Amino acid sequence: MPALRQTALRLAESITSKPLDPRAVSATLLPPKPLYRRILRAHRGLPHDMRSLGDVYIKSEFRLHRKVTEPVYIMGFLSQWKMYLDGLPKNTEEEYTGRKLDSTVYEKMSPEQLGQLYEVMNAAKDVWKPGK
Repeated sequence: MPALRQTALRLAESITSKPLDPRAVSATLLPPKPLYRRILRAHRGLPHDMRSLGDVYIKSEFRLHRKVTEPVYIMGFLSQWKMYLDGLPKNTEEEYTGRKLDSTVYEKMSPEQLGQLYEVMNAAKDVWKPGK
């Protein structure tokens, strides 16, 4: 059982190299529904193609994780989406520039996650072109 706990904690780490501190995360985390709604509202400021791609993706991710009960996994999921929300433009005048994926996050991804990342990358290539 300890190996499973260590794996769950490793998966729940933030995108930085620092381990996840449950007390610090809980102070910034939003419950799933308010977080979901805020992300969809933040997508309103994106160009139409990016918004539709993002809305479909966020809806499917939250739907897929609706029945997860593991607290550490839920904290990791919510903290990653909160960081995504924090990275979105605050107003419609700002342009969304995206960001590079941290190599530590990439190394921790499962083969399924890498496949999903590849699919999202291919879908986003036609939608988001920097300097457009």
